[in-house]
Order: sequence, then structure tokens, then C-alpha cells
Amino acid sequence: MYLIFVMIGILLYASISRTMFNMPISWAMEMGQFLLAAYYLLGGGYSLQINSHVRMDLLYGRLSPRKMAFTDTITAFFLIFYLCVLLYGGISSTAYAVTYQQVNYTSWAPLLWPIKSIMTVGIALMLLQAIAIFFRDLARVRGEEIA
Repeated sequence: MYLIFVMIGILLYASISRTMFNMPISWAMEMGQFLLAAYYLLGGGYSLQINSHVRMDLLYGRLSPRKMAFTDTITAFFLIFYLCVLLYGGISSTAYAVTYQQVNYTSWAPLLWPIKSIMTVGIALMLLQAIAIFFRDLARVRGEEIA
């Protein structure tokens, strides 16, 4: 949650150094993008946990709680499938970046394995939370309640 403040500080520093001192910083925008990606991916599982993702509530709000749980079970299944594909890609991409010391081809040329590792961990955490949601909603469909 505090990564956003680090990102704001880096971008503010870059803006001040460029406008006041005429010294552009080549690494600031990339570092801001890396921090935003980490912020977004690491927060995904948490936002699933507290049920704060945006939903299109056109028909969903009119359903009974049991039908809502059934709908959520179906969507959670597809989410789990999607996250498994993302996790597979994240693991293989991270392994490639570590093995070949992959860098981003810019003037700063940072190593990419740290951000790819964070990406993979964030996807894994979101997958674990999606599995928990799937089983919670499956229990609701069966008439049971899991706290």
C-alpha cells in the first residue's frame, strides 16, 4: 500500500530535477512503472479478499444470495483458469529473466527479474485468494456457510 508514496516521490523528484535543474533522469519513469505494476499486482489478491473489485451489477443485484453464489462460483472458476495461465507465463518469464540476466533495453537498462518475480508472487497470491473464494461460494451454493 505504501508503494504508491514511493512512486509519487520518485516521479516528483524526476519532475523537479527536470524543470528546475534541467537534469532529466532516465530511470524515473521506468521505476515508476515498475512500482505501479508491483502495487497493482500485489494488491489484486487483497482486493479480492475484501470484495472490492468492480462488478457490473445490471442483473447480479437482483439475484438471490444462493444464485449470486452460483454465479460467483462460475466466474471464480474462469478466474482461476486465467490466473493459472498467467502464473505459468510469469514463472517461465521469470526463469528466463534470471537465467539470461534479461535487461530492459533503455538507457538505464535495469534487470527485469525483480519485477517479474514480484509479478509472479502477486499472481500466485491472487490465485490463492480466487481458490478460497471459489470454495466459499461453492459452500454457499450447497447451503453451508464458511466464515
